[in-house]
Amino acid sequence: MSKDTQGILWEVFIQSKPGQPHRHCGSVHAHDRELALQNARDVYTRRNEGTSIWVVPSNNIVSSSPEDIGSFFEPANDKIYRHPTFYHVPEGITHM
Repeated sequence: MSKDTQGILWEVFIQSKPGQPHRHCGSVHAHDRELALQNARDVYTRRNEGTSIWVVPSNNIVSSSPEDIGSFFEPANDKIYRHPTFYHVPEGITHM
């Protein structure tokens, strides 16, 4: 039986430009957060693709299940004012 020596699995999020959201770009293995940041930098920003990196242990991420789509998201369907069709985006606004 082999022992796992890769460390913790970390999810990596990169912000490509200031003011834009961080986007998930992949995963890295590391034993601590500093090494996870370094690994993420080395793997995902080799060509200056980012301005900020977040790393999060995969086991700390919680998500909804595709099977719950009806019951989990149903309350939002009766709030049509939340849909972007009710709002005018001023000229010059590029990221919302």
